[in-house]
Amino acid sequence: MTDTEGLRPNERKVALEPAADATLRFIGTIETPWRDRADCPRQGRLDGPECRLVLDPVWHDALTGLEDYEMIEVLYWLDRSRRDLIRQSPKHDGRTFGTFALRSPVRPNPIGTSMVKLLRIENGTLHVRGLDCLDGTPLIDIKPERCAFSPKAAAKPGDSRD
Repeated sequence: MTDTEGLRPNERKVALEPAADATLRFIGTIETPWRDRADCPRQGRLDGPECRLVLDPVWHDALTGLEDYEMIEVLYWLDRSRRDLIRQSPKHDGRTFGTFALRSPVRPNPIGTSMVKLLRIENGTLHVRGLDCLDGTPLIDIKPERCAFSPKAAAKPGDSRD
């Protein structure tokens, strides 16, 4: 018998054993205005609502220097996503794609990533814009913008920064 509960036309899933081969250390929780997946945006927008990354106190010192960056990458665990689809039909238009050809939250390891605008840091809480996850989503990691990897204040011609 095939389990088709929750599947759209042309979607396929696989039978999986529970994942037990990796351990993540969540560093905090994400606070957003979205409590239901239907309300959550498909992609974050830099003009979207202000959201918060609330770090566990042990990680507060790890934020030192991050305030110099305008954009940061946020990685999070999409804990309410299914993990068994190998083909998905995301737009209800009959087109089907392999999971790895989509940015869908439904994936074998539901890790979300967003480039967000860092507004400010207050007492271990980062205020950002650009997220696309549900309220209460576990936070995995925070990194400076990967493309530029340069602080807000750009070097002036002739400056040497050793």
